[in-house]
Amino acid sequence: MHTTANSSNPTGKLDAGKIFRLGQRVHFTGQPRRVGTVGYVGAVEGYGGDWVGVDWDADGEGKHDGSHNGVRYFTARGPDTASFVRSHNLSSGVSLLEALQTRYRAQTTKEELDEMYVLSARNKKVSIELLGKHKIEDKFSRFEELTSASLSYLGVSFPGSPDHISSTLPNLKELDLTGNLLADWNDISIICEGLPALTALNLSNNSMSHAILSTPRLSNIRILVLNQTGVVWDQMEALKDALPHMEELHLMGNKLREITPVSSAFVQGFDTLRLLNLDNNCISAWDEIVKLSLLHSLEQLFLNNNNLNRISYPECGKLDKPCNEFGNGSQERSIRPFKSLCSLYLGGNNIEDLESVDSLNSFPNLMDIRLSGNPVADVGKGGVARFVVIARIAKMELLNGSEVGPRERKDSEIRYVRLVMSKCNADPEDIRRLHPRFHELKKIHGLDDERPTTGASGPQKMASGLISITLKCVGASMGEKPPLVKKLPATTTVGKLKNLCESFFKLKSVKPILFLKEEGSPLPILLEDDMATLVELGVGNESTILVDELS
Repeated sequence: MHTTANSSNPTGKLDAGKIFRLGQRVHFTGQPRRVGTVGYVGAVEGYGGDWVGVDWDADGEGKHDGSHNGVRYFTARGPDTASFVRSHNLSSGVSLLEALQTRYRAQTTKEELDEMYVLSARNKKVSIELLGKHKIEDKFSRFEELTSASLSYLGVSFPGSPDHISSTLPNLKELDLTGNLLADWNDISIICEGLPALTALNLSNNSMSHAILSTPRLSNIRILVLNQTGVVWDQMEALKDALPHMEELHLMGNKLREITPVSSAFVQGFDTLRLLNLDNNCISAWDEIVKLSLLHSLEQLFLNNNNLNRISYPECGKLDKPCNEFGNGSQERSIRPFKSLCSLYLGGNNIEDLESVDSLNSFPNLMDIRLSGNPVADVGKGGVARFVVIARIAKMELLNGSEVGPRERKDSEIRYVRLVMSKCNADPEDIRRLHPRFHELKKIHGLDDERPTTGASGPQKMASGLISITLKCVGASMGEKPPLVKKLPATTTVGKLKNLCESFFKLKSVKPILFLKEEGSPLPILLEDDMATLVELGVGNESTILVDELS
């Protein structure tokens, strides 16, 4: 319970029902970042006057779940997100232009000026003034010249007059309304109607209504950001015709689980959409993503931090389908799923299998891929090293944000071929199935003549002979030692290399541990299997191995 009383209304007997309504978005007075939704208006047993039950957006902001002293008044999101508040402690918000005045024409307060000082040599406060402060304030106070405005967390809850908005902000192109009290799509329509130059709109952290009763006027919007608004795909289908020129759509953190097209198995329309951001949602089935495969302009697809456990290229890519299924008459044509997709970001999912990695070769124009944070790309979780991913995906130019240059590609592919050849006891058909690019890469790099041979002592030896590696000491107690470049057989085991490092660097009473430092990888890879050979671990020519000490 928040029981702070206003001196003019000590009992809270103001009729809260005339001020607040169920479902209304509010913020705590003087704290526009503390935002919530009204869940109850009325009396609370044991307390006088009317109360407003608020379910706050942030966990821990409240004291209960909508019940008090055994009586349930409403059901909140969580056990500690709700509280009962006197109406005078809540704000129902301000208009767009009131927020604009607050943000850009507010004068510096005396308290703020008092805080702007430095200490002199005699420890006295000397007031300072920011260079160009008045010039900047003057520029932002001329609203007609503004092309970009940020009104985040200012309690905007309604637009005001569209004519007044239009005359005040005739040139505004970008508007950030993050964290306000907006919910009604009709209000968004009025804002866009009043801002004819607006092309980018950020509504993140507003709780947008699921009901879209009439088509809003959003035709100029190119970039629409709806992160953490609760908006799911059904609403985007309802908004589709209102956004004929949309190029970027951001739907992060909306607990979205499904892609739900209206009139087909695939999403249609969105003809200008180039970037779709679905990060931090709850999508687990790749079949949901396949529903986006016929968005012909889609170039970038963000799927980081979902629950995907596999990837595959849609089978319909191999088939001719009647165009009338996609609204283009009775003629037939070849459908190329994801035909324009250049960038696919899959970090932080649950992908484990290399078959999913191999399927990325089928995407016709895919060059930029993110797989970090998946088991398949985490050596510590049984995944494969960076060079293996590079070798298996032919056209990739960026992996996990790092460029794959010609030299790294060539080295990775050669290392990969030799890694597979070191385990060449497998059935040839199994090799073709498990390593689809193996024979192609052998031919590209002229490795057809290399064969594993078995010596008298048993270990396999590669016809390629020695590899050159750089050894660098990084252990705290090892002292400063210059790096060493050594040529060693590719069949040298990790255990043998540890012994050699003790000799090379004259390490006494130090048990070395080894890490492979790969180009483009953010962290070195621990070589922990003493029986594994360098070639099996993908250590190639000119690799760097860090020598640390066991703590």
